[in-house]
Amino acid sequence: MKHCKNCPATVLRQGYATGVRSPDAAGEFIRPSVCAGTCSDIPCSNTKLGIAAILKDQGYVSDFEKIEDGNRSYIRITLRYYHREPAFNEMKRVSKPGRRVYSAADKLPRVKNGLGVAIISTSKGIMSDKQARLLNIGGELICTIW
Repeated sequence: MKHCKNCPATVLRQGYATGVRSPDAAGEFIRPSVCAGTCSDIPCSNTKLGIAAILKDQGYVSDFEKIEDGNRSYIRITLRYYHREPAFNEMKRVSKPGRRVYSAADKLPRVKNGLGVAIISTSKGIMSDKQARLLNIGGELICTIW
């Protein structure tokens, strides 16, 4: 797998080198994913692994891998492109640390009339809005992608 010059494992992004973890794991995931070139390294957590798995299942990310580096672990995300354009147009954070947004199963949002995906944190784990509707589970709206 080829990686861009912005994401070698030896070069840590600003703020990640200190080892201080943010309470906003999803926000820490979304920012580098939107701003990255072809791939990006971000600190690993179970929430971020769940989001990355959903993005890969939905076709927005071509690949992701967990990298162990001593006592730290990172997720390397490789974004998918079609005709030199990213596979997603917008990735928007819905629930934030200062304002949590929850939704019941029957009121889960449809992103761009079903063309996009909402990522939901439920009692059964992190899943897409379509999976949550099938299981009839509501939860916290983490972000929307289209």
